[in-house]
Amino acid sequence: MKAAPALLCLLSLVACSGKPPTPESDPAKSASTAAPWDAMKQDEQRAKDVQKLVNKQAADQDKQIEQQSQ
Repeated sequence: MKAAPALLCLLSLVACSGKPPTPESDPAKSASTAAPWDAMKQDEQRAKDVQKLVNKQAADQDKQIEQQSQ
């Protein structure tokens, strides 16, 4: 019975050998992956573009109304 704990310790030490662990992710693959906030920045830019379009249309409509009222 005394040999069982010693055997378990020896097996644990052998399992934890000095070799380095294999990387879980490929560095080239992670470099091409977009950051989590990139999608939010794209949405923000899209919203800014839509706002510019709405402002331009409103200005055009104001010009038309002003021309009709003269």
